[in-house]
Amino acid sequence: MPTKRRISDFKPLFTKLAQTSHYEVSFGGLHPRLSSYIFSKGVNARFIAEDAGLLCCSASLPTTRLATADIQGNFMGIGEKFAHTRQYDEISLDFYVDNNYRSLKFIESWMEFIASGSINPINSPLAPINQNRNDYISRMQYPEYYKSNFTKIVKFDRDYDQEIEYRFVGLFPHQISSIPVTYESSNVLRMTVAFKYDRYIAGRSLSLNIFNGDNNNNNQSSQNNQTTQNNQSNGQRVVYRTGSALGESGVRRVIFTPGNVNPTIVTP
Repeated sequence: MPTKRRISDFKPLFTKLAQTSHYEVSFGGLHPRLSSYIFSKGVNARFIAEDAGLLCCSASLPTTRLATADIQGNFMGIGEKFAHTRQYDEISLDFYVDNNYRSLKFIESWMEFIASGSINPINSPLAPINQNRNDYISRMQYPEYYKSNFTKIVKFDRDYDQEIEYRFVGLFPHQISSIPVTYESSNVLRMTVAFKYDRYIAGRSLSLNIFNGDNNNNNQSSQNNQTTQNNQSNGQRVVYRTGSALGESGVRRVIFTPGNVNPTIVTP
C-alpha cells in the first residue's frame, strides 16, 4: 500500500534539480607533437585551453554499459548472465564556429594530424609527400601522439555548490558531421564532432584530489570537518601548499603549531 505523504515532504527534493545549461568543457593533455601541428594552423594554446570549450554549445555526458555473457549449467534449467567487459559509448559535442574558423581548424587539424597530414612520417627531405601531390598517401600516427588524456566535462549548477566531473582517457575526434551552409536566412554556423575514447573517470582525478581524498566522487566532507575540529582544539592550523612554493614536486601539508617557530611539513 502506498504511503500517504504531504506535498511539503517532497517539495524540497523537486526544487533542487540539476539544470542542463550549466557545464564546462576543457581540452588538455595534448601531446607536444599534436599541439605544435595545431599551432602551425593558426590555432594558439589559449584557444585550445579556454575558447574551444566555451564555444562548445552542446555536449553529452558520457555513458557506459556492461557487456554480458549467457552461462548455462550452473543450475539445472536456469540461465545466468555475467558481466565480462565494461564498454564506453562515444560522445558528441556541438561547437559554434567563430569568424576566424579556429574551432573548425582545431578539429580539422587534429584529425589531419592523426592521418599524418603534411608531416607524413615517411617523408623524405628531398621529396616531401604533401597533400598537394597526386601520389599523396597517409599513414596513421601512433595513438600516444594524438590521444588526449585530460579532456574534461564538468557539470555544475548556477550556485556552484556541487559538481560532477568526467575526465576522458584516450580521447580523439573520429567524425565531423556535415556542416550545411545556405543562402537562406543566416544562422550561427555550428559543427558537430563525435569523439572516441578508451575510458572515462567519474570525479576529480588530480593528485591533489587523491591526496585530499575527494577524488572519484568520494565525499570527504564529514572527515574534513572532523579533522578541522581536531586541529582547532589543538591550536593547530593546517594549510596545503604546492611543491613549487617549497621548491619540491607534489603537494605538502604544512602544520603550524602555536609556540613552534618551524612548521611541520608532512609528505603525502
